[in-house]
Amino acid sequence: MLIEYNPPRSPYLQLVYQDDQLLLVNKPSGLLSVRGKAPEHQDSIERRVQLVFPTARVVHRLDMATSGLMLMALTAESHKALNRQFELRQTEKHYIAVLEGKLTADYGEVFLPLRCDWPNRPRQMVCFSHGKKAHTRYERLSQDENSTRVRLTPITGRSHQLRVHMQSLGHPILGDKFYASRRGLEAADRLLLHAAHLAFYHPTTGHWMSFDQPCPF
Repeated sequence: MLIEYNPPRSPYLQLVYQDDQLLLVNKPSGLLSVRGKAPEHQDSIERRVQLVFPTARVVHRLDMATSGLMLMALTAESHKALNRQFELRQTEKHYIAVLEGKLTADYGEVFLPLRCDWPNRPRQMVCFSHGKKAHTRYERLSQDENSTRVRLTPITGRSHQLRVHMQSLGHPILGDKFYASRRGLEAADRLLLHAAHLAFYHPTTGHWMSFDQPCPF
């Protein structure tokens, strides 16, 4: 449950690309991807886009605290085709994150099944008996004495997957109110996780389309 929701108002809507079939936006941290049930949770990328493009439909979601590239379809046919690409893992996604502490490995993979931690939802947890398969690749980009910048590639798309998988390595993402230590939470004024790269096949032309959005932190 969202206790306090104060979504950023500026920029209100940042379009990265648009044609007659789809559009990409740069979602800010702190804004919901889709409307919530409560009246105070209606403001979202979904609603802001639909005020301008009434036929727009969400193809995939980002956590409220995550910023970056988010794809929406403008027709029912494109929505179906793009959804199919995500289901078949034909898309390409990379995130940039800053982790607590010094990550020793240059790169690696995490294979840990995840499920909802129901008493503490929306938190997720590792569960080998009931969890769903989850797979993340990571690459160290740089580090200092207290943190490590990484590129994260989610092979599967579970809720909070990147956040829980980094916590499992002993290096939760800075600013993560669900999984970071107190020190890690206080080290940043937002979750330091950004959807920096997204590539996919155009639903009507079949052309490979690749987009990058600079990391704001």
